[in-house]
This record gives sequence, C-alpha cells and structure tokens, in this order.
Amino acid sequence: MRLGFSTLGCSGDPLASVVRLAVSSGWTAVELRAGPDEPVHVGLSMPQRDQVRRTLADAGVGPIAVASYIRVADPDADTDAVVAELVAHARLAADVGAPYVRVFPGGDSERPAESDEAAVACLGAAARALADVPVSLALETHDSHRRGTDVARVLDRVDHPSVRAIWDALHPWLAGEPPAETATALRERIAYVQIKDVASSSDLTPVLPGTGALPLGDIAALALEIVPDGWLSLEWESKWFPTAPPLTDALNAATELVRAWEGYPSPGRRTP
Repeated sequence: MRLGFSTLGCSGDPLASVVRLAVSSGWTAVELRAGPDEPVHVGLSMPQRDQVRRTLADAGVGPIAVASYIRVADPDADTDAVVAELVAHARLAADVGAPYVRVFPGGDSERPAESDEAAVACLGAAARALADVPVSLALETHDSHRRGTDVARVLDRVDHPSVRAIWDALHPWLAGEPPAETATALRERIAYVQIKDVASSSDLTPVLPGTGALPLGDIAALALEIVPDGWLSLEWESKWFPTAPPLTDALNAATELVRAWEGYPSPGRRTP
C-alpha cells in the first residue's frame, strides 16, 4: 500500500510546507482538506488549480483526495444543492489530479431509511453527472453510517463504479463492528483506509499511532489483503484537539508502526 496523510493535521499550512513534510517523512501522498481556510478549495481559479497540480507533481507527492465536508445522507437537505456541491468538488479534484472526493453521510440516525434514501439519491445523481470526470465519490464510515455494513448498504443501492468507500479506522470500531466485518462489507469498493489512534472508546483524544486502543495492525493487514495498491492515510485530528502532539510526531510514530507490519513498505525519508 501507499502511504499518505490528511492535511487536517496541518490545517491552514501553505501547500509548499505540506509538500516538504510529505517528502521528508516518506508519507508521500496527501488528502487535501477542502475549505476556505485551506490552500485548496472550490474557489480556486483554473491557474491556481494548475499550480496546485504542478506543486504536488514536481515534488513527487500524490493527491489522494479532495476531502470535502459534504453530507449526502441528510434527509432534509436539498438534493439538487448537494449534487451541485459534489460536482464542484469532483471537478476540483480532477483539476488538481486527485482520484477521489471524500464525503460524509451526515444523516439522521433516528431516520435510517430516509437517510439511506437521501444518500442514494445524491450519490447516484452526482455519479451520473460526472460521467466524463475521472473522479470517484468516496463515502466515509462516519456519523450516521459508522459501520462498513451501513456504508455498504448505500453502495449496494447506488451500484455505480464511481461511488466507493473510505474505511475510517475509528468509527466502525466505535460502533462495535470488528475489522473483519468492515472489510467483508466493503471489500474492493474501498477507496482508501484512514488510520488514527485514540486513548479509548470513551476518550477520543488522539494519541500517537500504535499507543492507543485501536486495532491498527488488524485493520492494516486486512487492507493490505484487499487493496494492496491502495492508500493508507494518517488522519491526525489536531485541528479538533489542539493539545494533540504535532503531526510530525504522529508521522514518526506511524512510520515505526508501519515498519513493524510485515508486507508494508518502510517510508523513505528524503531531504526536500
């Protein structure tokens, strides 16, 4: 698998700084958090998008995804407005060279059937509208659809090759779904896997990978078996937890963890 990280852990940093960190750490792919406070967002002009693509390519850093905050399973949302957002983010992803757009469910857990219906409608309509765009929409195991089985239920109904899943290591585990069940539910529809670690199921404070409660070794082994050429991405949530150690420390710990996992490449650190 290829190794990368989310810019959530260095939110607001200039793209040049993100690239230097990717190169020096050996985690040479990035999930680009999209927002007005970030260097990559849907408001960029075409020349600015071209510059993002060149900056990444010149450094040998691969964009994994544009990490949007679009919520597709809200039963009260305007479907047309959500689809328009999805299309705009997918075109941004295509312009900067990223194969995926990360989306959240954001549904109502007390209205599961309606939430599923909303997600199916939004993702299906957007996938059809993006037939000429080489980007897939990737629904993350999160909030109203924490488990792999929840996301798989939506993917089964959408039934489109450009709608896939992101296996966030934390949320299925919090919902009590064993990693093997998540893997079985999602299988080859996994776009990529996000890893992190937390103190416990009742304390979600980020801790250095390998020192917390998540069964990261089991998750990594399953991911390597299912999508051996996919990405393993460290999502370090220091933006939401300001007391968390810096991203550089998390990447160093993740590097040591990966080196201990048979079958994973050791990240190659380079001087930028």
